Amino acid sequence: MIQNSNALRAWIKRKDHPAARLLYKSWKGFRSIGIPVIPGIHINLYKSHLATNRFINAIMRIFYWTPLFKSRTTASAKRLYLYGGSMPLILGPLRITLGDDCRVSCQTTFSGRTSSIEVPLLTVGNNVEIGWQTTIAVGNRVTIGNNVLIAGRAFLAGYPGHPLDPKDRAAGLPDTDNQVGEIILEDDVWLATGVTVMSGVKIGEGTVIAAGSVVTKSLPKGVLAGGVPARIIRQLSETTQ
Repeated sequence: MIQNSNALRAWIKRKDHPAARLLYKSWKGFRSIGIPVIPGIHINLYKSHLATNRFINAIMRIFYWTPLFKSRTTASAKRLYLYGGSMPLILGPLRITLGDDCRVSCQTTFSGRTSSIEVPLLTVGNNVEIGWQTTIAVGNRVTIGNNVLIAGRAFLAGYPGHPLDPKDRAAGLPDTDNQVGEIILEDDVWLATGVTVMSGVKIGEGTVIAAGSVVTKSLPKGVLAGGVPARIIRQLSETTQ
């Protein structure tokens, strides 16, 4: 049945026969059928649709997604705001300590290294924002200070997940302990969009990392850094910080 259906579709698309051309033209016409926008009606339907979705999402966030996510944290996480319509994905063994007044995208992924002897620990301070499609992979410990801003698609790579030896990778063995390291983001750090921070890195207080950068070595406080690998671009003034 499926083969016959696929053969018919291919025959129509080839348009080698008048009947196939007619069917193809009819299908394209049917596919493009639409009704004109009615002034005052469709725009109000659109607004009503948005308002209904916002109301439903707010109810789900308050009474379902937030309590479920907070059940995985070891701190009170007061005034936690999950945005985006669900809750972050948590993979592997992981302890999460979350401060107050944090904002976390539902499309964030938190993962803990499965082969660690001790359960990996993620510590997040107060007034922290973790943006869309960010991944925080905790090898042993990741510490995020207060007032830290992590923009979308950032990656904190506390562990690689695979060993360097190709035979070990082929055998499905986990990464080794010497590939794992702690990551520390001190207070007021800002990671712009698409920043990757490798294991063993400490970023000093108030430092800003430019979009798309890969931080492979620790950076001092109060600087603007960028590039692959990230290097100090300039010192930030006290008023900027």
